[in-house]
Amino acid sequence: MGWIGDTLDSVKSIQIRQLLTQAVSLGMIVTSALIIWKGLMCVTGSESPVVVVLSGSMEPGFKRGDILFLHMSKDPIRAGEIVVFNIDGREIPIVHRVIKVHERQDTGEVDVLTKGDNNYGDDRLLYAQGQLYLQRHHIMGRAVGFLPYVGWVTIIMTEKPIIKYILIGALGLLVITSKD
Repeated sequence: MGWIGDTLDSVKSIQIRQLLTQAVSLGMIVTSALIIWKGLMCVTGSESPVVVVLSGSMEPGFKRGDILFLHMSKDPIRAGEIVVFNIDGREIPIVHRVIKVHERQDTGEVDVLTKGDNNYGDDRLLYAQGQLYLQRHHIMGRAVGFLPYVGWVTIIMTEKPIIKYILIGALGLLVITSKD
């Protein structure tokens, strides 16, 4: 019984070590992703260096599911540029084109008016009540590149959470059962 007990203890010890190794590996992957994200934030100057187009308001230029890469520089924003902005009271950023630039005479600051390429009117109805233009602090970044359709993964997981849970469960099962 001593030899069998020692063998069982040995197997349990290996399983615990393996489980701890896998947990540390998973932690390192998550930490690496966060470090890369923070690094991109520093390099691009944008609080969200990558966004997914969630609506068809920018078609035909950008379609729903396209991923946009953002950059925010000190250069003045010009009409025709595509910007991503947040509106007070809304969580989800909006991707639209600048159609008009307004310089305030008193401060020299530049405010912008935006519009979706596929929309009939400008975005004043989307802005906060009484707001006619977006100020610089509303702008998250300018679009500098895109990957078509790659963002559909995010859209599907947001619109159908069961798929997200199945995917997370499958990945968790894969981590727990892997031998390497």
